[in-house]
Amino acid sequence: MKKLMASVLQWLTKGENVVLATIIANSGSTPRGAGARMAIISDGSFTGTIGGGALEYRIQQMSLDALASSQADGESKSKSFRLSPNEEEDLGMICGGDVTVYIQYISSRDEKARSLFEFAVELFSQNIDSWIVTDITNEAEWRMGIFPQGPKNENALSNLAQEKELFRNKAVQVQIAGRKYYSEPLTRAGKVYVFGGGHIGQELVPLLSHLGFGCVLFDSLEKFSSKELFPSAECVITGDFNNISASISVTEKDYVVVVTRGHRSDSAVQAQAMKLRPYYIGVIGSRKKTETVAKRLLEQGFSQDEINCVHAPIGIAIKAETPAEIAVSIAAELILVRANRYSIT
Repeated sequence: MKKLMASVLQWLTKGENVVLATIIANSGSTPRGAGARMAIISDGSFTGTIGGGALEYRIQQMSLDALASSQADGESKSKSFRLSPNEEEDLGMICGGDVTVYIQYISSRDEKARSLFEFAVELFSQNIDSWIVTDITNEAEWRMGIFPQGPKNENALSNLAQEKELFRNKAVQVQIAGRKYYSEPLTRAGKVYVFGGGHIGQELVPLLSHLGFGCVLFDSLEKFSSKELFPSAECVITGDFNNISASISVTEKDYVVVVTRGHRSDSAVQAQAMKLRPYYIGVIGSRKKTETVAKRLLEQGFSQDEINCVHAPIGIAIKAETPAEIAVSIAAELILVRANRYSIT
């Protein structure tokens, strides 16, 4: 989403009209669900994906048609597809589900839209939850608003700020006062603090960044905590494993991954992290090491319930051996934790 929003803003700033294609509803088996987006400009350049294959190709063609419209502005509209053979709008796909895609034409002359995307890009540098809401009652005359949690924001839909049903943990369509709105999360609070810039950290940080996690890399040695080594990290810190709070502020919304070079530093970071109570703590190590550390933590005054909340050994059990495989197992666990955290309430 961050890359997509930045690309849309860049294109609009350069004077390019953009079509933003969004899956706003789905049922059954589909390649991507509601919230999947792609953006395209008139030369065929695009970013994002709504699932690839025949569906994405058809939407690309419809988007290019909208961009080539002889009208002053292209037409925004939604289109539904049944992803089964021998059905109306047969795309030759065998998924068996249904999707509705909203093809949203955005003019480069629309200063309000450009300001909206500027604000969206800014939010990705802030550790807060936010939502993007589109009024699709009249699809050709859409309006959008962005709602960050906490600070107030004036936008075209500011009257909806108190409508809690819009601000859920997944994409939704909601009817309010006779109007139809599509809403989805834009940004999510919670950074991943990766302690340890060794072989696993070097595999893990770029993978997590690619998966949409904002990563902070922390190591005690400069050679393992350089921006050159971790270009995808939001922040790289050289600090003391025995005093992490001197360099960072971990909150209850954050994730902590402990993969340092030694048992002592692992244990030191784990004990400090447990006192800070982040949303997730995962620690590398064998089961024997985990049991030994647990005994020490009990001696330090931690309860068994507090110890049980730590994911140790970290990662989903996939018989991983290499640093790259271990990084995949950790990333898989974080994907699952994040999905459960933001499941619909």
